[in-house]
Amino acid sequence: MSVNYAAGLSPYADKGVCGLPESFDNPEELKAKVEALAQLIKESQYLVVHSGAGISTSAGIPDFRGPKGVWTLEEKGESPHFDTTFEDARPSLTHLALLGLQRAGYLKYLISQNVDGLHVRSGFPRDKLSELHGNMFMEECEKCGRQYVREKAIGVMGLKPTGRYCEVVRSRGLRACRGKLISSILDWEDALPDGDLNRADDASRRADLALTLGTSLQIKPSGDLPLLTKRKGGKVVIVNLQPTKHDKHAHLRIYGYVDEVMKQLMELMGLDIPKWEGPTVCESSGDPSESLSDIKPPRTVSVKEKVKKEEIKEERKRQLTEDEEIKEESVSVKRERSASSQETNEEKYDCNESEKRHTTIVMMS
Repeated sequence: MSVNYAAGLSPYADKGVCGLPESFDNPEELKAKVEALAQLIKESQYLVVHSGAGISTSAGIPDFRGPKGVWTLEEKGESPHFDTTFEDARPSLTHLALLGLQRAGYLKYLISQNVDGLHVRSGFPRDKLSELHGNMFMEECEKCGRQYVREKAIGVMGLKPTGRYCEVVRSRGLRACRGKLISSILDWEDALPDGDLNRADDASRRADLALTLGTSLQIKPSGDLPLLTKRKGGKVVIVNLQPTKHDKHAHLRIYGYVDEVMKQLMELMGLDIPKWEGPTVCESSGDPSESLSDIKPPRTVSVKEKVKKEEIKEERKRQLTEDEEIKEESVSVKRERSASSQETNEEKYDCNESEKRHTTIVMMS
């Protein structure tokens, strides 16, 4: 889990402040604060949630800077041991509650620093999600930008090649892309993915309420995104057991386990928490009216990873026939244009490179 992830990163001295003491609101205080949070969400027009490692601890994935966090123990010369795996981890109550908030129309966008892939595997729509530090289950073609979500962890980090190649057949050609697939997981010095960061930045500026869950907000630039909401006149709510970097900017500060906070919140709002029935990838929320105004989510196409050779042959034959028909139609059009106006511009059928770069392919093995 995060132990293996941390071990795979390059050596880095400044891992932030680790091992700070945890604080807890008493039951009455916690209830009152969650009631205030529920009212803020009901009144908000654009809620954005920022999630950190603290929302996955109940799923068996340790955090990094908590009292028993990976880097906290590392500073003490101790090595944490865990029996779970990335593949066996199940979305926590908080993961599923966020899905419920999104389906109910309250949660407009989710920004995560987590690499465990549990948001995607819970079924949260990818067009409403920015995974700023990558996803252990996702690899991306360095040539065309297509993404593949796998059922098993990729096992490679730092944007390095995974040993596989892009197998998507181009729109007109008979050959697959064959670009190298690389890990989406960032190492310390790697730049955040432009698309995810731009959408997260846009959503944070648009939000009137930023809710941070289980993050100490120490890592830049992801930890500073909630401040964009406040600078635009919105409110910030922080839910975390340890002190965070931006506590002084919070309109409401809650000290409690995120699962307990989200359980009470969903009950107060009269919302059901969806049940998890196994890893699910949802590409689109199905509500284009809620897409970010200036930065469009990637156009997506779903394909199966394993296709029989016979089916590939039939597909190539069909495409060859279509190409011949297109060529004949193109020749006919050119002749008509030449006879009438002497125009010789040929119609282009291939999509431009920009479109290709933003196409997403999701494949489950």
